[in-house]
Amino acid sequence: MTTAAALGFHPVAIIPVYNHPTTIGAMVQGVLAAGLHCILVDDGSEPGCAAVLDALAQQHGEQVTLLRLPQNQGKGGAVMTGMRHALAAGHSHALQIDADGQHAVADIPAFIALARAQPGAMVCGAPRYDASVPKARLYGRYATHVWVWINTLSLDIEDSMCGFRVYPLRDAIGVMDRARIGKHMEFDTEILVRMHWKGVPFITQRTAVTYPQDGLSHFRVWRDNVLISGMHTRLFGGMLLRSPLLLARKLVGRRGAGQAA
Repeated sequence: MTTAAALGFHPVAIIPVYNHPTTIGAMVQGVLAAGLHCILVDDGSEPGCAAVLDALAQQHGEQVTLLRLPQNQGKGGAVMTGMRHALAAGHSHALQIDADGQHAVADIPAFIALARAQPGAMVCGAPRYDASVPKARLYGRYATHVWVWINTLSLDIEDSMCGFRVYPLRDAIGVMDRARIGKHMEFDTEILVRMHWKGVPFITQRTAVTYPQDGLSHFRVWRDNVLISGMHTRLFGGMLLRSPLLLARKLVGRRGAGQAA
């Protein structure tokens, strides 16, 4: 398995942005306070939000890179654009964090520390919700959790939907180059399953998640549920084809753990 260690550890933050003008400033400040360069990917935002992003890029100069997609590509499309730019710029790892203010920027150093300690691993956020979380959203996530556990034949990925994570870029982009990964809300889950199939190890970092009362969600119930259902179906077929390898890997891991004990 290729890791980004050969490049040295040179992380960057990527924030996909689609019409979050009131929250993006605080997210950028949090990223910069953690000592990371920030790549903003404007995913076809409306003029008001686009102007806010222009102002942030101008205010912070070389600390912020603004990439602009002329039309909305979806969250996954924006993140993939940011990751390809980051690797071309010489970065080894990309911290993804959402623009909507739900994630705790104070936890960024903890994510980066885990990635630095194990540069070949995927670091995934596992939400610790407060009372603000909509119950339908909370319970609905479990269906995806179960499908991910089935499609990886493991419990290694505790939460595949949290948009707060650190990618080893060479491994992530290698997966992107070999498979057509969904560009909308299904992206966060699909790329993790495919990275797991590739043999990338996973680390979980607990993190607080808050749903603001006036928060803006771009989840489209019918469209995104159809896309997510199609993703699970594709991944299930992929799991069946790979199941001998996945089971053999699990068996070898158990034997190795027994010998180590």
